[in-house]
Amino acid sequence: MLTKDVSLELEQIITALIAEGKEPTVALVKARLKTSVPMPALISTIKSWKSSSRVPKIEVAAEAKPESDRITQLEAQVQELQQRLAQLEAKLG
Repeated sequence: MLTKDVSLELEQIITALIAEGKEPTVALVKARLKTSVPMPALISTIKSWKSSSRVPKIEVAAEAKPESDRITQLEAQVQELQQRLAQLEAKLG
């Protein structure tokens, strides 16, 4: 499974909230996130920030490509492999 590191995004959001004079809460941070982060990860991030002013490394599952993109990519790959197979068959036969 591919993962995406969202630690920097979380740190930027928390820093922006503090600069605005707001206390970072789960609701405020979640509202500003562009990436979906599980609630337990948000809670632990905010607790870590409050105790040590640092954001732990948080990784979430990366969004999968739309199926139509994957199908197009696979079709192109099959076509390329068929061409290579035809070239090999021509060399042998």
